[in-house]
Formats: sequence, C-alpha cells, structure tokens
Amino acid sequence: MEELLFLAHRIPYPPNKGDKIRSYHLLNELARSYRIHLGAFVDDPDDRRYLGKLEALCESVFLADLHPLLARVRSLSGLLRGEALSVPYYFDRSMKAWVDDLLARSSLQRIFVFSSPMSQYVMDIQGRSIRRIIDFVDVDSDKWRQYAERKSWPASWVYSREGRQLLRYEKAVAGRFDASVFVSADEAALFQRQAPEVSSRVDFIDNGVDHEYFSPDRDYPDPYTGNMPVLVFTGAMDYWANIDAVSWFARNVFPRIREAVANVQFFIVGARPSEEVLRLAAIPGVTVTGTVADIRPYLAHARAAVAPLRVARGIQNKVLEAMAMAVPVLATSAAMEGIEYDSPVGLQVSDDEQQFSSMAVQLLQQDGSQLMRASRQWVCQRHDWGINLRKMYELFESFPGQPENLTQT
Repeated sequence: MEELLFLAHRIPYPPNKGDKIRSYHLLNELARSYRIHLGAFVDDPDDRRYLGKLEALCESVFLADLHPLLARVRSLSGLLRGEALSVPYYFDRSMKAWVDDLLARSSLQRIFVFSSPMSQYVMDIQGRSIRRIIDFVDVDSDKWRQYAERKSWPASWVYSREGRQLLRYEKAVAGRFDASVFVSADEAALFQRQAPEVSSRVDFIDNGVDHEYFSPDRDYPDPYTGNMPVLVFTGAMDYWANIDAVSWFARNVFPRIREAVANVQFFIVGARPSEEVLRLAAIPGVTVTGTVADIRPYLAHARAAVAPLRVARGIQNKVLEAMAMAVPVLATSAAMEGIEYDSPVGLQVSDDEQQFSSMAVQLLQQDGSQLMRASRQWVCQRHDWGINLRKMYELFESFPGQPENLTQT
C-alpha cells in the first residue's frame, strides 16, 4: 500500500461534531487503501485518550496540543503580516518539524489536507511529485463575512478583515493543490465564482450520515420526564453559529409556540454550553443539558428537531442525523444550504419568526411518522458515506488540470 499524509486542524476522533464527523469518515475510508501518516491538533485534552483508535487506523500519528489562548495570541501576528489570522493560529513548530521529517525520509506520493490553515505545512514542496488534495469543507471566508454582518464594531471589523484575507489565502491554496474539495455542490459553486481561475479543479463530496448508528429501530431510553412534547436542538454549544441559533429561537420563537402548546419543552443538547446558552435555561420550558453520552435518545423521543441557524455554510449534520432518526425537522433556509431536499421528505423550512412558530405548532399537533420514514429513506439514499467517498479515489488518480503557482491577489 502507498503512503499518504493526512493533516487535520482537529483530531478526527471521536466523531462527535461536524468537522470531526467528516474528517473521521474520510480518514477511515482512505485507510482502506493507503498507509496513513496522521498529523492533527488536539484542542480538548480529553480527546487524547482516543489515540489508540487512530493508531489502529494509521501507520503513524502525531498530535500537537492546541491551547486556544496561546493560539489567539499567536494569530495576532497575522495582523502585522497582512495575512488571515486563522493561519498563524494553527502554526506549530513541532508539527512543521514532524511534517518536514516525514517528507524527507518517506516516499510519500499523496497528501490530503483537511481545512485550509493546515495547508501551510505542505504549500511549498520542491523537487517532489506529490499529489495534493485539500478539503476546504466550507467556504470559511464567507462564514467570517456573515459573522461580520451580525457583530458590532470592533468585532465586525476583525471578522470582515478575516473574510477578505482568508479568501486570498484560499485562492492561493487552491492554485497550488491538484484538487479542492467542498462539502456540497453549493459550496463548490460559490468558491468557483470567487476563484474562477481554479474552477476546473474544484469539486465536492457530500457529507453522509451513519444511518445504521442513527436508526429509529432501536429501543432508546426516554431522557425526558413528564410526558410532555419536546423540541430539540443538537450541536456543539460553544460554536457561535449554534449559540446564535438557539438564542434566537429560545427568545423570539419559542415563547410564541408555548402560547399555543403550553406544556412544550425546548431541550438544547450539546457539549460546552457558553454562558449565553446557560442563561437561556431561565426561560420557561427551556433546558440546557450540556454534554450527554448519546444524543440519539434525545432525538428519538423528541416531537421534532429544530435547526434555526441564521449563519451557516456547508451541510448541517444535525439535520441529516435527525432525518436518519425519522424525526421531523424544522429549519431555517441557512441550515438547509447544501442539502438538496424534496418537499415531501418531512422538512419544514422558514426564516420568519411567526411562520417558524406556526410550523412548529403544526408539527407538535400531528403524527408525521409515515412521512418521516420516507425522510429516512431519502437521506439514506442521498447521504451515504460509502457511496459519497468513492469520489476521493477518483480525485487522487485523475485531475482535470495541472496546478498553478498563483500568488495571493
């Protein structure tokens, strides 16, 4: 088996949040055909206990600790150098030394990079014919632009600047790599519009969902008490887009729903809830769980899952997981970007507060089990990891064009 270097900005295990779900499945698939050398950062010390899981998949594993406070200080050097703050945030001398040593002593012919800041370790490879693929996942630069629109100064200025500088960096990376991958056709099309000079080497690989794991055909214990109807949100609760989503829903939409369905409950299920999220528990009917061992019981026994994101890019795994569990989903249009859904698959989509609440009341008052069985069938057919990841091998073996050494403009 040939060797492959896999670089990720976050340890791809356990697959318990959006980017780690995707990176884990990519790693697991590539390990079937290549001897993997994995380099990744660890931002949660508890994740180091999963090292053995990764060593079972890989030829070698190098993990570097990422201390968020120190990384933020380090990222300020980007202001002086006129570059995206995300790049120095993920720079580590020990990671660079490991990558350089591996390149010097191995016969690597393939490199896979997950997330644009990790490309800095393999941007300039001299005298070697190595095929490089980068998975940008989302157009992160556009996400920073969206953040800027919802923040006040000075955060709006910082985020706006990051959006511009990161786009420059994304273009430069795409110009050096053999292929650039995104999480959906919409994300790929957006980047092609922003970087037409590399559009021929831009593709997408849809996210999947582990539909055997997220199955409604198991007996899950009921985590709720009182036999009351529940709306549930699942996700990492230290992520700003999720914080914004549940805050908007809990404060602006949920009270309207309780006017019509007095005993309805809203459960916010996810690790590391911020102070802003914790304060939402003071709203009648709202519960913040924090970390749970398994989110499936919370989905299985909920009347509906809500995905009220106002800022989003790519594909929301929380939507796919709820659909796989045959749970009705109520979402904003931002949460549905990248998911080419059909009207009869049990989804309700709206961005209007009044309409959102009305749809929720309707979901709470009807039995949508048959409709949602069709929803599960749909998501299993269109978002299967095994099928979607086959494209990765095609990209490693065949490219539509040759990479160009483009400079940042």
